[in-house]
Amino acid sequence: MDAMRVSRLLLVTLRDDPSEAEIVSHKLLLRGGYIRRISSGIYAYLPLLWRVLQKIESIVRDEMNATGALETLLPQLQPAELWQRSGRWDGYTAGEGIMFHLDDRQGRELGLGPTHEEVITALAADLLRSYRQLPVNLYQIQTKFRDEIRPRFGLMRGREFIMKDAYSFHADEASLRETYGAMDQAYRRIFARCGLRAVAVEADSGAIGGSASQEFMVTAEAGEDLILTSSDGRYAANQERAVSLPSAAIPLQDGSCRDLATPGQRSIEELCSAHGFDPSQTVKVLLLLARFANGQPQPLLVSLRGDQQLNEVKLANAVTARAEAGAGALLEIAPITPEQLKAEGLADLAFGYLGPQLSDAVLQGAKTWQQRFLRLADGTALELERFVCGATRPDTHLQGASWEALCPNASLRPAGLDLRSAQPGDRCVHDPDQHLEAARGIEVGHIFQLGRKYSEALEATFTSEAGSDEPLWMGCYGIGVSRLAQAAVEQHHDGHGICWPVSIAPFEVIVVPANADEPVQSQLAEELYTGLRQAGIDALLDDRSERAGVKFKDADLIGIPWRVVVGRGAIEGRIELVRRQGSVKQELAASALLGTLLPTLQQERLGLLEQPA
Repeated sequence: MDAMRVSRLLLVTLRDDPSEAEIVSHKLLLRGGYIRRISSGIYAYLPLLWRVLQKIESIVRDEMNATGALETLLPQLQPAELWQRSGRWDGYTAGEGIMFHLDDRQGRELGLGPTHEEVITALAADLLRSYRQLPVNLYQIQTKFRDEIRPRFGLMRGREFIMKDAYSFHADEASLRETYGAMDQAYRRIFARCGLRAVAVEADSGAIGGSASQEFMVTAEAGEDLILTSSDGRYAANQERAVSLPSAAIPLQDGSCRDLATPGQRSIEELCSAHGFDPSQTVKVLLLLARFANGQPQPLLVSLRGDQQLNEVKLANAVTARAEAGAGALLEIAPITPEQLKAEGLADLAFGYLGPQLSDAVLQGAKTWQQRFLRLADGTALELERFVCGATRPDTHLQGASWEALCPNASLRPAGLDLRSAQPGDRCVHDPDQHLEAARGIEVGHIFQLGRKYSEALEATFTSEAGSDEPLWMGCYGIGVSRLAQAAVEQHHDGHGICWPVSIAPFEVIVVPANADEPVQSQLAEELYTGLRQAGIDALLDDRSERAGVKFKDADLIGIPWRVVVGRGAIEGRIELVRRQGSVKQELAASALLGTLLPTLQQERLGLLEQPA
């Protein structure tokens, strides 16, 4: 049976947008018969999309193999014991709660792998014993699982997805950096060959950990991540990681510190509106609680300049770095509420009027919390010589406050850090004449220098050239294969449907007889289809007895890059060749089809031709 005919393809297209879909790529994949929803965040890959995924995987394998990486396959079920040894079990189950976990019939805890650092490190501990075996890089392409709180956008944020993840092992940091650089270049080639415009940005290492990491973002309006780049192209980072030079604060008029009556003015906006202050002249204080897997909850007192926004990732990193020994994974940071104070047996506080001088005494007698604040401040707040802040009394602020006066005791002075979110328009650190520009991005790849975090936790050591036992140096490198497929649609579509890049399209060419019941058209279409297949071109024949308009609309919707239309000119041996992107048409003799199409296809397969706008 020839499955490369539409009648045999299980193709069911939809004319209307499904109600479940929010973004264009999700709508088009559903309408084009590429995916079907089974449950929240769980999708079936139908034959068309499976062909796309196989082509993406083939490109990934080509480039990974070219770096010398070895393909393997690791178990999806992972014992909790490995994750407990690395310290991540609580964070992934009780904290973010993203790991599906279960008990087997013997009562042993298991997890469905969202990632495989622990498993691969345990294998390395068993298999890699000498520096002579290093470096080694192992990769797999496999289904992963994440219990997303809010699955959305189809394959963009699902609970089950296909991922390529690789893990490298090294005798020293220099070797790790070398492989990290090689993977960076391999990733750039992968995305270029897939026909995607991707930008590499500095990123936070998050729960994976490590000393350095870089994300690869496909630029698209529907992207969940904000990317900040400099116009000179020398700097790019996601907002979680980005740094910048903030605007200069407007100096507060000199004067001694005094009380300012501010009834009902709990927000920076209300305060500034009522008294004519600029937000940069104020300090706002956030009262938060950090919860850990093992340690006591830690109250936080965080100070920011009033015109700045807290970067939650930077804060989490700062809190983690200052956590007490044995506290375990950071589970969450959330605002403290009056109800929580009451439950701890503590007196209520003047929320909306708190200042950085708030005493640890307010925590005395707490039932479960630490009885002192972890005090942190963004550098922009500490740089203010005079400012307006809460007086820690209802309906009152302090005007003309200073850090020396508020916090004469060194124990009350907060640690100065970068806790603010960089914003579009901020000046760049590398060149203050440059300003950050914003774009939306979809993360499709992430590479990490892990260092020795996992090898030390799981006792994965090797014998060095000097004869000593040392922990392995590690890197890890991921690509979201199924997410990449949808990101390609988000970047390549028009008002009629998908416009697949040739290299990952389910088919390269679709042959469409305008009237399949007309013998001359039908015969010529069959001949062209057979000739294309024999020439090594991935061709599809629309052999359905549908109206020409229906077949053309379906061809546009599913986005096959090239369409060969066999119509009334068939009797004279004439056909129409249509490029899907831009709907560029040309009429030519049927005998000239291969000579016209094949050279262009060969270049497009390698990503050597720029995709038309």
